[in-house]
Amino acid sequence: MDTIDTISQLLHSSNSQFRVYDIGRKIEKISKEQFEKIELNQVPYPTPSQGHACIAIAFWQKQSPQPYLWLLKLPLDERGLLNQGARNHFIAIIVEALGSDLTQDADEQQEELLKNNPYLYTPAQYKLASLNSKVKFGLKQTPSEYLSPFLAYLLDENWNNWQAVGVQGITDFAVRLKEQTKNKESYSQLLVNALPHLPNEVLLPLCSALENEELSVELIDALLDLLQSQLKQAKANLNKDDNVIQIQQHLLRSLASNCQHLHVKTFINVLLKQENITAELLITLSGRCWLSLVTPEQLMAFLEHLITCEDQALFNSIFKDLVAIPILRPVVFQCMRAPERSTALSHAIGQLFNQA
Repeated sequence: MDTIDTISQLLHSSNSQFRVYDIGRKIEKISKEQFEKIELNQVPYPTPSQGHACIAIAFWQKQSPQPYLWLLKLPLDERGLLNQGARNHFIAIIVEALGSDLTQDADEQQEELLKNNPYLYTPAQYKLASLNSKVKFGLKQTPSEYLSPFLAYLLDENWNNWQAVGVQGITDFAVRLKEQTKNKESYSQLLVNALPHLPNEVLLPLCSALENEELSVELIDALLDLLQSQLKQAKANLNKDDNVIQIQQHLLRSLASNCQHLHVKTFINVLLKQENITAELLITLSGRCWLSLVTPEQLMAFLEHLITCEDQALFNSIFKDLVAIPILRPVVFQCMRAPERSTALSHAIGQLFNQA
């Protein structure tokens, strides 16, 4: 085999078809062109997660459309560029184990080599379910057997009878929101009607699935209505209940792929103007809805809320996380130097660098 310099080259050389997904913060397709630029260190990884690029690669041969899956966690440098040594080490392990045939059935020795690959990792189950749904939907394959029970649950409207609902069915539904029922009702509209009635056992995994999808305006508004209702009730009751906070977090997460939509931006701007925001919502904003913090005004308001948590470790963690995201990095530096920043924020930033 000729010298292989990149994962893309490795896949091309084995005559594999492939698709690449970011699976760190959300599950989102990465174009082959962008992935090649990332591999060549022409651009930083756009969505780093704790100093790593978390990547899923689905690949298959033309004669066998059943895909294989690599789940990778590759380190990034301080600029967000891919660590070339780690990437090359991963390639070397794969080539040693499988040679040029990446889709061969590995023998015991090959399996041992593959299992000891330090760059393979297992994401949370809900992410695996969403990834599986996205890969199958992208390849126009049949959804899992769990989609039908979830559709039946939504159509029957017997909201307490959720025991037959599976997470895989929910994620299969989420990637198909534009499809229609036999009555010509879109899945999206079906969900809008059901949303106010769903028990937490269904609502929470549903929100985790929706965070990876572009939603209709009607569904965005329905989720915002439910979130605003939860926030108002909590404020009226001074409710600090963990379950209530968890619901708020998940509803905000559900809007992650739509946080640049006008309605979501308006909501977040209003939220940032409130006197108090829970630490949990701030964590969700930075971890899932970071694109809602791309202006100095929004990010400054966010940081000022963050210091009111009076948790320097939390501040340090979120600050380092945000500054690692390429689109936010210059905005973070701008806020650090802004003359209008509060004394408390200046102190927190000083403490951060003193501890570095």
